[in-house]
Amino acid sequence: MGVSLQDINRTVRGEVHLADINLEFESGSRNVILGRTLAGKTSLLRVMAGLDRPSKGRILIDGNDVTGITVRKRSVAMVYQLFINYPSLTVYENIASPLKVSGIPKSEIDQKVREIAEMLRIDDLLDRLPAELSGGQQQRTAIARAMVKNAELLLMDEPLVNLDYKLREELRVELQDIFSHREAIVVYTTTEPTEALMLGGNITVLDEGRVLQTGTTESVYRNPATVKVAEVFSDPPINFLPGQIENSAAVFGQDIHVPLDGDMRHLPDGDYTFGIRSNHFFLSKTGGGDTQIQVQVELAEINGSETFIHFNHAGVRLVAQEDGIHPYRIGSAITLYVNPSCLFVFDQADNLVAAPSIDNIYGPPG
Repeated sequence: MGVSLQDINRTVRGEVHLADINLEFESGSRNVILGRTLAGKTSLLRVMAGLDRPSKGRILIDGNDVTGITVRKRSVAMVYQLFINYPSLTVYENIASPLKVSGIPKSEIDQKVREIAEMLRIDDLLDRLPAELSGGQQQRTAIARAMVKNAELLLMDEPLVNLDYKLREELRVELQDIFSHREAIVVYTTTEPTEALMLGGNITVLDEGRVLQTGTTESVYRNPATVKVAEVFSDPPINFLPGQIENSAAVFGQDIHVPLDGDMRHLPDGDYTFGIRSNHFFLSKTGGGDTQIQVQVELAEINGSETFIHFNHAGVRLVAQEDGIHPYRIGSAITLYVNPSCLFVFDQADNLVAAPSIDNIYGPPG
């Protein structure tokens, strides 16, 4: 099965929700739609499901135009942010409900319900009502109901956003394993870059109803096509510094000169925007080519096992992310290091012209 979105537009009361969407989804693929709140993620899923009709464009499934076909006549299932279950039905009855509508024999329904319940670790909860479940158990029930009928298209609209951190981590791992054993096209929306990286597969970066970039998740993270893509696909936010290239060196303000290496050495002199992820400022040297920066701490924000060090350079607010707990006092002076292999370089049109050459997309250059 393949799904093709061709020139999809959706306008509601004069407001553009989707604009010029062209996407292809292959059978068995895992696809992440990444975008901020109001980027158009839910609108896109609703159009794909057949819940809403596009104002313009076509949706093809295996080459057949299904644009005007209702959701009931499509092999599609959808999981929402909220824990949507029938309150008067048990977990068993909730999961079984789409199969009963399809007229499947009771013996087959029972087998399918118990299989998917075991897979999602709620097989011991089948006799309970939703009100007797925790938030995580309710969402597992909703996911089981969506997955039990083996729909060819599984749409998941930020399904873990209302769960606590531990439950999100647990379900992410379980869902990856479940997806890998099914042939359905999975389309999963999220606002969280970290979640997108964990899920892997393919990614579409969406902003204000428009597709900014598509590709494998890792390739888009490594090579964001524009400043906006890098901004959306970074958590914590990527640092941007205006600067110049002069004689094969990046120059920031009056005191920082970073000699460039590799292909960056051949970039022409001129004005650029440089991007550096917060985890690519370092408290110690990483190897050859490091440039040190003397900064004053404006805030040391401790978040679990990480510390976010906020500072200012040449009027630009920046943040460094370091492993461990570093309780720096406000106003204290520290030395940070930056390696040229960690820099993104964008031209004056905000297009990527050079990307980091590091092998490890999360850590320091090797």
